[in-house]
Amino acid sequence: MSNQERVVLGRGDDAGTCCSGLLTAPVDEAQAVELAKVFKALGDPVRLRLLSMIASRAGGEVCVCDLTPAFDLSQPTISHHLKLLRQAGLIDCERRGTWVYYWLVPETTDRLAALLARPVSEQERGRGPVGEIAPVGRA
Repeated sequence: MSNQERVVLGRGDDAGTCCSGLLTAPVDEAQAVELAKVFKALGDPVRLRLLSMIASRAGGEVCVCDLTPAFDLSQPTISHHLKLLRQAGLIDCERRGTWVYYWLVPETTDRLAALLARPVSEQERGRGPVGEIAPVGRA
């Protein structure tokens, strides 16, 4: 995979099959390789913080000039981390003048969420909030 190639879950020949959920079917070798790249991008605390800062930003996008001061790292190091998040398909960006603006790619995070989601049993559907069990006689 080239440095400029982006990994986007569920795109390509196996579209729709990558995210059936870890607990419903085992992932095949190709899916595991694809997913490992995304999880590797998320496996660094700086990248995880950057993703969180971008995803939680009001308006849905953030200038790199607003991200860099939050870290005790050089601007090239921040740019490198952002590049890895882009290559994983988690964020995208656009240059506007001298600044670059970043935003979350929700399709990728939605697919990750679906992959990690645990199927809900019929018994659990009758429960209240997490950990609470519905009173007897209620489904």
